[in-house]
Amino acid sequence: MTTVTPSEVKDPRRSRKAGPRTDIAPSPGRALALWLRAVLDRPMTSYHLVLGSVALLLVVGLMMVLSASSVNAYLTTGDSYYYVKRQLIFLGIGVVGAVVIMRLPVATLRWVSWVGMGLAVLLLVLTYTPLGMTINGNRNWLSTGVAGFGIQPAEFAKLAMVVWGADVLARKQKLLDRPFHLLVPFLPGAGLVIALVVFQGDAGTAVVLAGIVAGILWIVGAPGRVLAGLAGVGFLGVVGLFVTSPVRMRRLAAFLDPSVNVNGINDQAQAGMFAIASGGWWGMGLGASRQKWGSLPEAHTDFIFAVLGEEFGLFGSLVVLALIGLLGYAGFRIASRSDDPFTRYAAGGVTTWFVVQALFNLAVVLRLLPIAGVPLPLVSYGGSALIGNLLAVGVLLGCARREPGARALLASRRGGTRPRVTVTTSTTASRRPRARA
Repeated sequence: MTTVTPSEVKDPRRSRKAGPRTDIAPSPGRALALWLRAVLDRPMTSYHLVLGSVALLLVVGLMMVLSASSVNAYLTTGDSYYYVKRQLIFLGIGVVGAVVIMRLPVATLRWVSWVGMGLAVLLLVLTYTPLGMTINGNRNWLSTGVAGFGIQPAEFAKLAMVVWGADVLARKQKLLDRPFHLLVPFLPGAGLVIALVVFQGDAGTAVVLAGIVAGILWIVGAPGRVLAGLAGVGFLGVVGLFVTSPVRMRRLAAFLDPSVNVNGINDQAQAGMFAIASGGWWGMGLGASRQKWGSLPEAHTDFIFAVLGEEFGLFGSLVVLALIGLLGYAGFRIASRSDDPFTRYAAGGVTTWFVVQALFNLAVVLRLLPIAGVPLPLVSYGGSALIGNLLAVGVLLGCARREPGARALLASRRGGTRPRVTVTTSTTASRRPRARA
């Protein structure tokens, strides 16, 4: 039995002055902030954010491919499910590839990146041979010998360039404060890929590749003067692409004046805007799009977001934008929390790719940029694009599993031990210092 002496009895008036009471429940806003912080502090949060956002985007993509392509598929093949069935095949291949890449050791992935870069350059070169196919004015496809199935090497070159560049820059980590070592051999290698894509006639993909290169160099910490110089070169390159192509000049003129040739060069952009405007706040309903009945070219590929806006309205469009934003947040979170340079650069490069390409596609559909053939990642129809995107997701998930906290948790699970969990009250949790990214 414990005895209490009079000196140990505290005066109630003094206790009220001792400090704030800890038994008072926090306000709803603070409670929500504490809960959100606790969720974000979990070791596998980045992994689950990527997995969840990608899964939802894939579901939306399958749904919209079925809706946007059904009319065209029935008129050309007699099967309204033709494109969505092919998309399911591509999805299965991509998911298997993503799981394999996610589980590759870092050393193996870094070695594979050099093989992938070599194969990407070889496939791009083969498009200039009789194996290459010209579609929509661009010679950027390879024939596989199987009817209806081709390969677009540029979609795989994006991933190869990102992972190869991450390995090159990670190997030269201690020399990156010198501009020569920062840019060589990464910039010449990336420049070769971009040049091969430019001469295919695919200016949109070339701009996306250039954006990826700039994003990686920014993540590495390139000086402002280097980035400004590269931006100037890129601007001159874009000007050159327009000046040397009559088709691009007509597209630029149509972009600057929407009233020019409404039934010709401006037809696709106008139909896309009509689709989005028709959606209103809540949309016309799944499958109820009118523009997909022949008015909107490439409704299930480059302009799938226009059909989505028509059928699901502003609300559905904002949901898709939120999912893309969540994926971008998760990817840059992985890059900032990684303690390995290769993982940091690879995660940042893949995330830059998704964000830049998504913004490019949305800007074209919303008539903020001239027409360019760039699909919406994980949503638009396309075998090479979807498989390439899912392989990149595999790299991102693998990087998420290598965050320090996630790595320790997975190691403890493999070893059969349970990680140590510290339980704190709301007061102590709010006073705990936040870990640096």
